[in-house]
Amino acid sequence: MSNFSKIFTTPLAKNNPITVQVLGICSCLAVTAQLKPAVVMAISVTVVVALSNLIISCLRNTIPPRVRIIVQLVVVSTLVILVNQVLQAFVYDVSKQLSVYVGLIITNCIVMGRLEAFAMSRKPMESVMDGIGNGLGYGIILVILGFVRELFGSGTLWGYPVMEKLGMYKIGYENNGLVIMAPMALILVGLIIWIQRTKDKELQED
Repeated sequence: MSNFSKIFTTPLAKNNPITVQVLGICSCLAVTAQLKPAVVMAISVTVVVALSNLIISCLRNTIPPRVRIIVQLVVVSTLVILVNQVLQAFVYDVSKQLSVYVGLIITNCIVMGRLEAFAMSRKPMESVMDGIGNGLGYGIILVILGFVRELFGSGTLWGYPVMEKLGMYKIGYENNGLVIMAPMALILVGLIIWIQRTKDKELQED
């Protein structure tokens, strides 16, 4: 496996930001009651972490160590503002659903963690691949949660009445309101972590 491939694929499963590094949990619980905002949030974080990684990597040799966090925050906050403006312009309804959580990407541990751990010491293209990989790794978990929670909590997917079309209500099925509450999102994340660690022996603690 090439270095680029390894950098890109490792965060998707073996070093997933949510299930292995346990980062970005707050937004993960808050925006996954429906699939659409989960997908939009995943794309937003991927764009921000990839571009911020690229910019910081390009500037890494010119940033004084004592102000590196300030520079990183300026870069990330600028990108988040731009992403938020795009969302408000093109998907305003989803932007309202995401509320403050788009702005909180600025302090997302995944973004700041990749800047410190990777972009500050690696070349631009490697940093971009790392950013995309970590963004998609984060996004995969959000999409899984959004799919399960919307389907079983609201009976819909992307607003389409799946359960109704399948005739599930006619045979006595009822939507489970607990699924769209934050505690169930945490339980689902725990189940995903358990399944992943059961299958991957390297992730199991002695």
